[in-house]
Amino acid sequence: MRAHHDLGGRPAGAIDRTERELEPWEKRVDAIFQLLAAPERRILRVDELRRAIEGLGGEEYDRLGYYECWIAAMVNLLLEKGVLTIDELGRKLDEVRLREQGVS
Repeated sequence: MRAHHDLGGRPAGAIDRTERELEPWEKRVDAIFQLLAAPERRILRVDELRRAIEGLGGEEYDRLGYYECWIAAMVNLLLEKGVLTIDELGRKLDEVRLREQGVS
């Protein structure tokens, strides 16, 4: 039985092959992973990222875009490894929400 992420050989419909410039946030996601995976840190590894992406679950995996899957997987890994706590993550998300609303 195939897992939800194993799409090989399944009808995919039309594939958009046009090149596009990555959005700034997508570039930041890649840069964050590169920093976390750098040899001097080795906090995350590419095989862990792949496992975490594949472990997102079918609904979330299908709903999220490519780099959104990366972010979700990295957060899950950092929580799993104890690098971040749920409380720290929640506080930071609250800060970002307030900043986006123009509240300091």
